[in-house]
Amino acid sequence: MPTAAYPLRLIPTFRNYIWGGRKLATHLNKSLPDAGIWAESWEVVDHPEHDSQIANGPLAGQSLGSVMRDHPAWLIGQAQAVADRFPLLLKYLDCNRVLSVQVHPDDDYALRMTPPDLGKTEAWYIIHAEPGAVLYAGLKPGFDAQTLGQAIAAGQTAQCMHVIEPEPGDCIFIPAGTVHALGAGLIVAEIQQSSNTTFRLYDWDRVDHLGQSRPLHVRESLATIDYASGPRQRQTPQRTSQSGRVRLVECDKFRFDRISNIDQCVTGGDGQFHILTVPTGQVTIQSGNASETLTTGQSILLPASIGPCQVTLAPNTILLEASA
Repeated sequence: MPTAAYPLRLIPTFRNYIWGGRKLATHLNKSLPDAGIWAESWEVVDHPEHDSQIANGPLAGQSLGSVMRDHPAWLIGQAQAVADRFPLLLKYLDCNRVLSVQVHPDDDYALRMTPPDLGKTEAWYIIHAEPGAVLYAGLKPGFDAQTLGQAIAAGQTAQCMHVIEPEPGDCIFIPAGTVHALGAGLIVAEIQQSSNTTFRLYDWDRVDHLGQSRPLHVRESLATIDYASGPRQRQTPQRTSQSGRVRLVECDKFRFDRISNIDQCVTGGDGQFHILTVPTGQVTIQSGNASETLTTGQSILLPASIGPCQVTLAPNTILLEASA
């Protein structure tokens, strides 16, 4: 076990999808490869598809997954040490084009898949929204598997979905089983379960240069949708006991907070891990003799065994924090 806990810097990995652009570089200061359409930056992840590499301190060069296997209580706390992998995934998304209409299964369904995975409950924090940008979050009232299936067959999938015109600072909670899609012109920070299980319900009739469309998973989608959840709305931030901190989401998978309009705050030291990311601004994190500075687009992971950390925020900074 490491002799002391310290803030872990992780090396982001970039994902190349057709709906991406270059805004991860222009808005979040990411050093993107010259070639490619880079849609996502996976900041913190322990998953079979990717495993974050630690960039600093005694554990530099090791993967998040290996630390999770070797020192689970040190990393995520005694209460969660039975988990098979680090439970959360943090990413940034550049939605240069509208994403496909999707639904993610819950844990029970995903664990029965081959290979098994976690379900995927997630939350979006809107960093940037171009004029007229929209997102789709949940079905309009009155749909069940039969009526939605009929609408899909008739080419009317888009008309079934609840539409939101988001603004920067909005947070949308997307529990597993929610039909959803991010629209063009959005930059988003997403916290989610450590899963990449997605069923594609509709892809806006797109085809590639060979005239081929991407596979759809209509049967699986209809079987996993939570038809009772209805349209999703913007989250109402809830005050907490700490000045400057509001709770955006609290569910059985994670807690998600926004910290702003203050000079300093304290986090960590509670036996739980904390993921910190800065969609805009700059923070300095002091933990004992260790000091780390995060600028726009950067993230850090505080292990559960770390002591209280003093966080200093530059003016006009927004800090997002996730824990489980």
